[in-house]
Amino acid sequence: MKETRSNLHPHKQFLNTLYSTPLFRRTLARNVSTALEEDLGQGDIHIALYPESSISTAQVITREPAIVCGIPWVNETFAQLGDNFKIEWLVNEGDRVEPNQVLFKITGPTGVLLSGERTALNFLQLLMATANQTAALQDLIAHTSTRILDTRKTIPGLRLAQKYAVAVAGGANHRIGLWDAFLIKENHIAAAGGIAQAVAKAREFDAECFLEVEVENLDELRQAITADVDRVLLDNFTLEQLREALEIRQELNSGCDFEASGNVDADSVVAIAETGVDYISVGGITKHIKATDLSFRIQSE
Repeated sequence: MKETRSNLHPHKQFLNTLYSTPLFRRTLARNVSTALEEDLGQGDIHIALYPESSISTAQVITREPAIVCGIPWVNETFAQLGDNFKIEWLVNEGDRVEPNQVLFKITGPTGVLLSGERTALNFLQLLMATANQTAALQDLIAHTSTRILDTRKTIPGLRLAQKYAVAVAGGANHRIGLWDAFLIKENHIAAAGGIAQAVAKAREFDAECFLEVEVENLDELRQAITADVDRVLLDNFTLEQLREALEIRQELNSGCDFEASGNVDADSVVAIAETGVDYISVGGITKHIKATDLSFRIQSE
């Protein structure tokens, strides 16, 4: 059955279902354990600086406007370091925050608290950065029905984390990897002998799997629509070509979605969305990011 805009990886579906799956929970735990092992090695030698009985409270502040994202990774970081931490979040996932706003307070053993500081903040500043980029573009096209899509151009090992951040910020998620949806590209088409042949082989392998074909011109577009795909990726189409593509979709009475892609940024995204495409995929929201400026401070006794 063909998926439609109303049920393909929407924000709430992603957060409510994928977030609760064993895959997500395992990935989250692995993200954190790998990061802690990388940072702590055989153990944090700085723990020797504090009395074993020392307890401290710290707070984390954002130094710039941002979208809150990464709470599960912060919680998991300190959970893996022990069960004697108390975390009080003063914001919710997806909240828009202002400079100098306190995000959370945490109390626990001083040495272990500081051992987890950098790992927790690394996740938080990265995922907030991804959310910030996504929200900035989605805000620009809020007057349209077009959604911003992520891609597979993610930081290795952090794909689910970054896709989670995109969803938190109101963007939409593309396929997770090479296993959950077909995206038939130029080399696939060439190897299979054409668009129709590639689509037929994909449907033969899994008739129910979501299937998208990337096209580079209007002739290929017609072939893809005729093959009855779920979505067509319009690669590096000009604005005029995008409008022509939409006319062809109407002419052929097709219900497939259109995704525009190729060198999209804040300067071009509005014009692309206003053509009427359903999605715009942007690799930059997960790879061209600037970490959010956060501050972790031990509070005076």
